[in-house]
Amino acid sequence: METTSHDRNIINRFTLAIILTAVTLVAEIAGGIWTNSLALLSDAAHVFLDLFALLLSLGAIKLSALPASETRTYGFHRTEVFASFLNGVTIFLIAIGIFYEAGLRFLKPEEVNSLPMLVIAVIGLAMNLLAASALHQHAHHDLNVHSAFLHVLGDAAASLGVIIGGAIMYYSHWYVLDALISAGIACVVFFGAWRVLRESVHILLEGVPRGLQVAEVADSIRAIEGVNSVHHLNIWSICSHIVALSAHVDVSEEFKQRQAELLHSIEHMLSKKYHISHTTLQVECTTCVEGPIIKDFNHSSRHSHCSH
Repeated sequence: METTSHDRNIINRFTLAIILTAVTLVAEIAGGIWTNSLALLSDAAHVFLDLFALLLSLGAIKLSALPASETRTYGFHRTEVFASFLNGVTIFLIAIGIFYEAGLRFLKPEEVNSLPMLVIAVIGLAMNLLAASALHQHAHHDLNVHSAFLHVLGDAAASLGVIIGGAIMYYSHWYVLDALISAGIACVVFFGAWRVLRESVHILLEGVPRGLQVAEVADSIRAIEGVNSVHHLNIWSICSHIVALSAHVDVSEEFKQRQAELLHSIEHMLSKKYHISHTTLQVECTTCVEGPIIKDFNHSSRHSHCSH
């Protein structure tokens, strides 16, 4: 599969956003250690979470160009989900560490070199805004880019919070605010990690993609002329942006000779209405006519068969 000029343009913009975000991460880690600011280090954890999200988004584009093989018939798309899971676990643990350190500083505030902290946070905000502008052009019509764009905007909002906190500490020397800002950012990081973990586990367990209802999809298939019924319907995600479906379709007698046309109509509807791009549809066999919409699998049996 060749990379199109559109994909190359997106890849270039993602690369720029990743470079800018990486610079922000390094600056905030170094600045947090230098200024003794837990808020900057907490924001660095948030930036790390979003940097990983950008890398995953770029990786998803590149992985989609790799061919499937006899041993990996879905290609390497699922590696994105596995990487997301590992990232979620890592960031989850980092968030707990930030909460712990914020608690210690809340009980015993430490002096923060607030002026350099403020300058570094301003640099971070500028980098985030530049990264967001690099992605903005494609954010409206590409779900993958839109997700990355929102991540970068979240970084910008966190940097703005650190700037406000740094300004207050510079004039008031109220250093307990550093712990409060850190705890606030840790909450954002915690829920971000939880969302990543929840979604990645849901995909790894072959769950129905969020926002899709099996009954609604089944009704839409039945609504197509020539379809009597549908059952043994499975919907799952191969990765975050590829949805797959398999089903048995009972075709009415007058459409028996027009099966290819009917299946094309179903596939077109599924793609347009539900963004389901990978479908496997089996025209009804007589032993499965009364089967349920969702089929139960016998875990102890190595052989599957149609069930009534």
